[in-house]
Amino acid sequence: MSVTPIDPIGKRLLLVNDDGINAPGLRVLEEIARELTNDIWIFAPETEKSGSSHSLTLNATVRIERVSKKKYSVVGTPTDCVLMAVNTIMKDMPPDLVLSGINQGLNIADDISYSGTVAAAMEGALLGLPSISLSQQSEYGRRANWSVAKRFAPDIIIRLLSLKWRRDVFMNINFPDQHKENVTEIVAVRQGQRSKSYQIIEVPDPRKNNLYMIGNPHPGQSLGYGDTDNKAVERGAISITPLQVNQTHAGTLRELKILFSEG
Repeated sequence: MSVTPIDPIGKRLLLVNDDGINAPGLRVLEEIARELTNDIWIFAPETEKSGSSHSLTLNATVRIERVSKKKYSVVGTPTDCVLMAVNTIMKDMPPDLVLSGINQGLNIADDISYSGTVAAAMEGALLGLPSISLSQQSEYGRRANWSVAKRFAPDIIIRLLSLKWRRDVFMNINFPDQHKENVTEIVAVRQGQRSKSYQIIEVPDPRKNNLYMIGNPHPGQSLGYGDTDNKAVERGAISITPLQVNQTHAGTLRELKILFSEG
């Protein structure tokens, strides 16, 4: 089943993120959304929830606090934010589109599995809503350059929504750390994979415990064939990747069916 194309102009948008209610990327996303509509609702975590993936709060209550008109802080995960928005305060007037971000830092390749930003868009897709996650390349500790997202995001969103999507598909957009004049292209690419995982950093402890922090991904190499999200951003392009909720690997499934039908 496909999602009917929609014109975002004048429609109801739900904005979420994983960097928290006060994150600069959320303010930028609101600016972008206001180029499309004035009917904007925001549900964002009270504190940063980076790396929370598609987790739900199951063993505690989820508190929703009104910050201002149509803006709510949620004591929960990004997935909680979407679930609560659609099933509580917005249940009689659901959003036409979910926008998640703008994350300060890329969500490409292996990052996608860990990202709360991407997971919020996935939750929107699970609820049958067109959903897009957006992330901005940024070096840790530096102020992000949002000019590329501001310049290109409104048009990309409008163009994406002119298509018919499968209901289990959502879009993942990553903006390079470039001046807007230096963006090389906008490309549709598949999810990539890095040759190395995240850095594990040992932290000194006067009590001699084993303390570690998970750092940034090792640079590594881009694995696999063809063009990918990480290769695209490396050369200064904006990457757009269609992702799907159903994670079944069709090729292996066919092999398993043959294997277990043999007797």
